[in-house]
Amino acid sequence: MSGNLHIFLSDVHLGLKAFDPVAREREFARFLNNLPQETAALYLVGDIFDFWYEYKYVIPRGYSRTLGALANLSDRGVAIHFFKGNHDMWTFGFLERELGVNILKDPSVVDISGTRFCIAHGDELGNERGQKILKSIFRNRFLQACFSALHPRVAFAIALRWSRHNRLSKGEQFRFRGENDPLYKFASEFEKSCKVDHFIFGHMHTPGNTLTPGGAGFFILGEWIHGCEYLIFNSDTRELIWADGRRK
Repeated sequence: MSGNLHIFLSDVHLGLKAFDPVAREREFARFLNNLPQETAALYLVGDIFDFWYEYKYVIPRGYSRTLGALANLSDRGVAIHFFKGNHDMWTFGFLERELGVNILKDPSVVDISGTRFCIAHGDELGNERGQKILKSIFRNRFLQACFSALHPRVAFAIALRWSRHNRLSKGEQFRFRGENDPLYKFASEFEKSCKVDHFIFGHMHTPGNTLTPGGAGFFILGEWIHGCEYLIFNSDTRELIWADGRRK
């Protein structure tokens, strides 16, 4: 497919049992189904699902419209790139085999028509020691095998109950801390050894942008719980602009 639009979004948190999850999934699927024909690639920058865990023969319920919309995009020839967030890191092949999704590591440097992007969900790029310890537990193969041995009804009940008590269900949000922000510090160090035109991160849930000390664009994507801000890059004009996914 020939297209010039590249879409970046994150933190939809489909399935979060707060703020009308059914309506959120319908609206997100509508958004995907209405992406313009000029769309060349879609970058899903982590936490698209509030909890995603693949069993060998069981697929989580509640996302049929979204999965169908992603399948349609893939069939159209849109390249779909997926970054594992701290809520949806348990992908074991379904998204790749069934939907044609490409899983990218966190962070990844991507060249789009000569413009270089460093893209990451970002939850492990700061100095949050507790977050890193938690992720190492989640990645443990033995513990994953133990969790997989649970009946899905029990496993998902545990996970979704835990999710209801996180900051999202309470309406809390991160705040960008400028030069003291862990992601900004990461970008400032990263650009010393790797030339990048733009940094794009998720995880923080507070959309915004500034410049790094080296002059690169620094962007934090919005979340889709209370808003739905995302980025569009036009590879013909090299413009990177904000857009809003809410129904007009």
